[in-house]
Amino acid sequence: MKPIRTERLILRNWEDRDRELFHRINSDERVMEFFPFRRVRATADAMMDEFRSWIAEDGYGFAAAEIAATGDCIGFVGLLETDHVPSLPAGTIEIGWRLAPEYWGKGYVTEAAEAWLAYGFETLGVNEIVSFAVADNHRSTAVMKRLGMSADPTSDFDHPDIPDSHPALKRHVLYRLSRQDWQARKRAAP
Repeated sequence: MKPIRTERLILRNWEDRDRELFHRINSDERVMEFFPFRRVRATADAMMDEFRSWIAEDGYGFAAAEIAATGDCIGFVGLLETDHVPSLPAGTIEIGWRLAPEYWGKGYVTEAAEAWLAYGFETLGVNEIVSFAVADNHRSTAVMKRLGMSADPTSDFDHPDIPDSHPALKRHVLYRLSRQDWQARKRAAP
C-alpha cells in the first residue's frame, strides 16, 4: 500500500515496531469494551500479520495510523471487505477503527476515516461504504455521524460471531454512506 498522508497522520501498512501497540489495543479493557474477548500477544501478532498480508495484497485494509510528527503508531483505521453482516452482499466495504485510549477525542479517527472514504469512493470506485458497532457504542456511532453516514435501522443485526454468553454485545447498528451522498457533502463543505 502506498501510505496515505493527512494533515497529522500517515496511514500505512503494519511494521514489526507496531506489535506492542497492536497487542495493547486488542487487549485493553477500555478499547475492547464492546468485544467479548481480549487478545493475548500471540493472537494479536497473528491478527496483525493477517492485516499486513491483506493490505499488501489488496492495497488497503485496517491500516496502521501513525502521527506524522512523532512516528508513534496510535491504532488502526481503514477499509475492509466485510462478511459479518448477514443482510449485506459479499464484497461490501466496511470502514472501521481502533485507537489506544490516550489518542481518543483528538479527531484522529475522523481525520483518517475521511481519507479512507476518499480512497474507497475515488480509488476503489465503490458505491457505498458501511460501518457497524454494538448498539451501545456511542463513541463509534458519533464518528459515523460526523462522517456523514446515516443509520439504517432496517439493517441492524445480531452479530453472528458474538457468543450467546454476551447478549449485550450481540445487537449491532449499521450506518451507510453512498458515494453520491459523500460527493454532495464534499461539494457543500466550505
